[in-house]
Formats: sequence, C-alpha cells, structure tokens
Amino acid sequence: MSELAMHEIDMLKENLAERAAAEGLIDVSYRLVDSPVGQLMLAATERGIVRVAFDSEDFDAVLGSLAQKVGVRVLHRAAPLDAAATQLDEYFAHSRTGFDLGLDHRLSSGYRLEVQLALPRIGYGHTASYKEMAALTGRPAAVRAVGTACATNPLPILVPCHRVLRSDGSLGGYLGGLDAKKVLLALEQGPLR
Repeated sequence: MSELAMHEIDMLKENLAERAAAEGLIDVSYRLVDSPVGQLMLAATERGIVRVAFDSEDFDAVLGSLAQKVGVRVLHRAAPLDAAATQLDEYFAHSRTGFDLGLDHRLSSGYRLEVQLALPRIGYGHTASYKEMAALTGRPAAVRAVGTACATNPLPILVPCHRVLRSDGSLGGYLGGLDAKKVLLALEQGPLR
C-alpha cells in the first residue's frame, strides 16, 4: 500500500475517533508513545489517565482488560493523551519531576489503592522500602500487601512505584521489568534541566 493510501486511512481513523468522541461513544482512548524504557501505551477515560502499560505487557491484552473492566468502546485517539505524552517526554528529558494530570484510579481498590495514592509522597530522586510504605499507610505489618499494590499499579511512572525497594536496598520487582526500574531510578539521579 502506498504512503498516500496509508495517510488517508490514518486520517479516516482519526476522523472516526473524533466523531465518536463528540457523540460520547468512547469509553477509553489510547495512544502509544516511545520512551527510554520502551514503548508505552497510555489509556484515558473522561476522568483521566486510567492505565500506563509497558510493551512487555502485551498491549492487546491490556486493551482487552480495559474493555472488560472499563467499557468496550476502546479506540485509538491521541488527542486526550497529548498532555500525558508531553509530560512523560519532559520527565524523561530531566525537565519534570512530577506529573500534573487527572488520574482515574478505578482499576484499584481497597488497600492497593491506598498504597498507590501514597506513592507520590516519595519524592523524585528518592526511594522508600516496602516496610516504610507499610508504615506510612498506617499498617506496618502489611509489607507484602505493599508489594502487591506496587506490582498491580495500573499507572506506573505516573504513580511512582519504581521508587519502592526492598529493605536491603535491592530492587524487588517491577511491572515493566527490572531493567525499566533501573532506568527510571538512574534517570531520577541525573541532573535536572
């Protein structure tokens, strides 16, 4: 297929997405962005960003899960995610230390949500242990539950679960893989611009 034909198809898809949005027919909009930790998928509802996924997670599976948990009308539509993409670019360029985005936390509940809401208290360039996070949330014995909350965080990077380490300083796990966690931690040690 020619480049012109591909462009025309992309324009038709974009027009379809915008018409669907104007008529309130989209439950989840998504787009892909490149980053130093690989390609990321960003997904948003009218409430805000609902999911950040790493390419290692299988984007089709993530979209299927969003269709089941949020709504079946899932469509590629970049515009609602422009601010998120820009802020992530700024973060990776060392010119942003936090995010100012609406977040939709509907994919988490209970203590997992409580932990995820507390994660932004760990400042840029700092880390905390799972044990410290358990204490911070008022449940000092809930160390494993903190680990589960971090492992199931649907908004990695934006909600900085990468800043949580084991008590001995080792990395623990990470949804995007340990290499991604190392990159994020190293990035936050670099100079700000």
